[in-house]
Amino acid sequence: MAVTLWGIVGWKNNGKTGLVERLVAEFTARGLTVSTIKHAHHAADVDTPGTDSHRHRQAGASEVILASGARVAIMQELRDAPEPTLEELVSRLSPVDLVLVEGFKAERHPKIEAHRAEAGKPLIARDDPTVRAVASNTDLDLDRPVLSLDDTARIADFIAQELDL
Repeated sequence: MAVTLWGIVGWKNNGKTGLVERLVAEFTARGLTVSTIKHAHHAADVDTPGTDSHRHRQAGASEVILASGARVAIMQELRDAPEPTLEELVSRLSPVDLVLVEGFKAERHPKIEAHRAEAGKPLIARDDPTVRAVASNTDLDLDRPVLSLDDTARIADFIAQELDL
């Protein structure tokens, strides 16, 4: 089964996470199932020092599954292994209607760039044809659609049309 995937990219403090959060809410309100993958450039740790699961990892476990009636978390230690590719990460997900990916700007999947003028960063879209549109808080002169960063429904419509959802 092919995975329907769309990316949100942009420089730090340009609104990526807020846009992904709003898009998840928008698409789920439309009846779609959505999963997300977020890339972190730092050694992110979702575990809390001192908890049993953290102690298991510190002792050397390669993988720890923390399960409850509300959720399941799987933590895998890379321990000098290479970071998994986006394709490998996607293959680990349960089937859903849409996977939204935050970050992974070097990957070749279709994307929308989140852009805030006050952040003062150059547009990724100018040099990346996989950026199909820019969601911005200012008008831009581009060779692709520029959508309002605050118009979540319109951005979702654009993605849905592009992916034939």
